Amino acid sequence: MTDAQIEALRRGAEAPVAAGPADIDAAADDLNAAFRTDPQFCWFLRDDAKRESARLAFMKMLLKEIALPTGEVTRPAGGGAVSIWIPSEALGPNSLMQELRVLPTILHATGLGRIGRLSAMRKIMDELHPMERPHAYLWFLGVRPEAQGMGVGSRMLKAGLAKVDAAGLPAYLESSNEANVPLYRRYGFEVMTEFRARPDAPPAWAMWREPQAV
Repeated sequence: MTDAQIEALRRGAEAPVAAGPADIDAAADDLNAAFRTDPQFCWFLRDDAKRESARLAFMKMLLKEIALPTGEVTRPAGGGAVSIWIPSEALGPNSLMQELRVLPTILHATGLGRIGRLSAMRKIMDELHPMERPHAYLWFLGVRPEAQGMGVGSRMLKAGLAKVDAAGLPAYLESSNEANVPLYRRYGFEVMTEFRARPDAPPAWAMWREPQAV
């Protein structure tokens, strides 16, 4: 990306716009790039020549089946980053029909050898997720690698939290990368617990943020 493109992305991240069905492909491509080296994704995704296409298909499935129907997907007008916020009241077990519908994509993403890893991750995330109070769940925040470290993620986070604080809600997230924990702490999140889906899994961090005055 050129300096001008990065500056445009930074400005766009300050006021991200809502994505819709027509943006699924572009948003999935941004998330696919953003999480290409993510420790958790590298752990549960298949480890062969199909990994790249499998990750992209997996991101499209998450956007189509969960993010857009239940939450808010935002991105800079020109793309390059994506955030997904889901209200806690929309969280819950998927229907049997939905699980069957997404199973082929999940199996393609993990391969038979790693489907258990993803299942273990989903299980512990569900167990740790605090559901006693209504809150905003930051499910994903991703920035394309070429724009990381440029303040894009922090601007996206700040814009999302402004809405959360205006609603008087706490917020919750899981950080799959230790390098991102300081960023979330700067914006008021505190680590509740460090966890691993299995002993051989990389660590992740469950973080909570109390509502802050507007």
